[in-house]
Amino acid sequence: MSPEQWNAVDTYFDELFVPADAVLTAALQAITDAGLPAISVSPTQGKLLYLLAKMRGVRSILEIGTLGAYSTIWMARALPVDGRLITLEIDPKHAEVARANIARAGLTAQAQVRVGKAIESLPKLSEEGAGPFDLVFIDADKVSTPDYLAWAFQLTKPGSLIIIDNVVRSGAVADPTTTDPNVQGVQKALAMLAADKRVITTAAQTVGSKGYDGFAMALVIGD
Repeated sequence: MSPEQWNAVDTYFDELFVPADAVLTAALQAITDAGLPAISVSPTQGKLLYLLAKMRGVRSILEIGTLGAYSTIWMARALPVDGRLITLEIDPKHAEVARANIARAGLTAQAQVRVGKAIESLPKLSEEGAGPFDLVFIDADKVSTPDYLAWAFQLTKPGSLIIIDNVVRSGAVADPTTTDPNVQGVQKALAMLAADKRVITTAAQTVGSKGYDGFAMALVIGD
């Protein structure tokens, strides 16, 4: 199998299950025009986040890592009218693009972008009593993933979902001798999930337009 075949299958699925959407297309174009990295989730991955939020009856979402808000829009669309999403972004330029995309999607009332280091914003959320969140999506720098996960435990409740993106790292996650700090961060976070009795966790590999990667998903079952 080749990346070309993976892309062809993704295109096939997109055409079947993710029909053309002017808002999402405009969001991706804005991300490209602003020179942001092309690392947004794929359309089918975005729809998976949407489906998970819908299935769980999610009313509150925390996203760690906004970029241009493509995934933000997918998840916010799954919220009820009085639902809320808080997304954390370190880069002011990214946040500006994200806010414009959220406004174009008509989701300003549901989705709020907070600018700053996530590791500093997360304690503030706790102090504000912003949690517990029904869904936490971690898709930021991989070195800090264990720290983000520790806060996710504090900001969720039994029944919440925690999703960590990009955990396969093109297969490097299975290398015990890796010296890549990004891979090591993911490995530490996965070990935390495996050892913690408060969650039931699985992970899945994916291939497609985003290459060879995958995600971990944990259901919180205890405080």
